[in-house]
Amino acid sequence: MRIHRGYHQHPLPAGGCALTIGNFDGVHRGHQAMLALLINEARHRGLPSCVLTFEPHPRDHFARRAQRLDAAPTRITTLRDKVAELERCGIDHLVVARFDDAFAGMAPQAFIGDVLQRGLGARYVLVGDDFTFGARRGGDYAMLDTAGAAAGFDVARMLSYEVHGLRVSSSAVRAALAAGDLQRAEALLGRHYSISGHVVRGAQLGRGLGFRTLNLRFGHPRPAASGIFVVAVHGLAEGAVSGVASLGVRPTIEAAGRVQLEVHCLDWPPGLGIEGGYGRCIRVELLHKLHDERKYASLAALQAGIAQDVADARRWLAAGR
Repeated sequence: MRIHRGYHQHPLPAGGCALTIGNFDGVHRGHQAMLALLINEARHRGLPSCVLTFEPHPRDHFARRAQRLDAAPTRITTLRDKVAELERCGIDHLVVARFDDAFAGMAPQAFIGDVLQRGLGARYVLVGDDFTFGARRGGDYAMLDTAGAAAGFDVARMLSYEVHGLRVSSSAVRAALAAGDLQRAEALLGRHYSISGHVVRGAQLGRGLGFRTLNLRFGHPRPAASGIFVVAVHGLAEGAVSGVASLGVRPTIEAAGRVQLEVHCLDWPPGLGIEGGYGRCIRVELLHKLHDERKYASLAALQAGIAQDVADARRWLAAGR
């Protein structure tokens, strides 16, 4: 999959593309169904498949403009993980457009002309049933369909995707993760919820407490999930390594810390060495939530709390999940 920063800098193949548009936060089963339909249509037409997505999330942009950060949605996936999932789905091209004031203020007609036609050369456009575009969401499916008929590109709309009678959406995934219901999140995503990234050096506080951790930065101030979890770590050994992890802001250590995922492996892989985790790109699957983040009164209390979390994780794993 080729990744393009913006729709003008790296033009797609001259013959055009089959395109879909959206935030794709989580790349859940509804997204996967849409991408499968897009890829099938692209093959029939002899076109490359392309996804146009945005960074930051448009609602992040508007929340910052209004100075109401709490109005922004929590983030399911980092850009890294979104890119990885889109590639796994088989997309040929990914265009990441910066969502800023200029983009937000673009009239619907300009979006069609500048972005879809001249920028991306869209020959086929697939959108969701609630798709809107342009300044103040002034454009909708009917407008896009009419414009496509006049300009020579086809437009299609995909209806909602349901699992067990539940509409699959990023909002539904966020609600499941906020509730700590990882089974429901897995049903919506079609896979375990996971976070990936490079292991970075931390303050080594965990090592001093007797619980060495692997630290990953989430890169967004409001993750959809938070708390203490039983996890499976991929990328350290040939198979998955069981662990317990904290996802959040570490309230015992910092008053307003950045979001981090700290993972303690229950059994350190033999031969990896004490420094062997640093710099590795690992993927951490969240399997079961133990509890929300807690602010402990002292480091001794924190140490005892971690020990209890480790014991509870081992007990849950021994029970066969």
